[in-house]
Amino acid sequence: MTHPVPPIQTHTVFEDAQAIFTGTLFVSLALILFAQSGLLTGGTAGAAFVLHYATGWGLGQWFFLINLPFYWFAWRRMGREFTLKTFLAITLLSALTQWSPQLFAIERLHPAYAAVLGGLLLGSGCLFLARHHASLGGATIISLYLQRAKGWRAGKVQMGIDCTIVLLALTVVEPERVAWSVLAAVVMNLFIAINHKPGRYAVL
Repeated sequence: MTHPVPPIQTHTVFEDAQAIFTGTLFVSLALILFAQSGLLTGGTAGAAFVLHYATGWGLGQWFFLINLPFYWFAWRRMGREFTLKTFLAITLLSALTQWSPQLFAIERLHPAYAAVLGGLLLGSGCLFLARHHASLGGATIISLYLQRAKGWRAGKVQMGIDCTIVLLALTVVEPERVAWSVLAAVVMNLFIAINHKPGRYAVL
């Protein structure tokens, strides 16, 4: 006897809102850990870190500006809903990254701990957003598009992009910090690769 397949359920507006808020909050905590220990990450956030370290201008401000060109691609390839949710997530993350350091401070933080915890927070936050059809722009948009269009694992694509950007950061960050940053990128993308596989989840 076969059992009927349950219909695919879509997320409610409230479910989307709490996921976007929680995901961006997790990611903002990761970015604060990285900034506190002199690390960085990949993607557009990594580019924002490089510019932040090079110019001293706000990390959240750079992150918002760098993502602006990617909205056109997202609108054309991923649709209106994905683009609007991504814009909301990026705007919220930029604000949280800018304001959160005023709300708490970390007295002592080893870069290895920051790399592992930050990588897991980044992976969790990006996974929350992906499950609710959103992203944090840049490389994440490209990796999710390639997973949807080509079946390529988003975590592996993201890992390749992120590690490349982190290695390019050698121009502004000392090698030891770059090595810890590579560890963070590997932790993050392994987490996504293991937990975000095409076709595994029916709820969108």
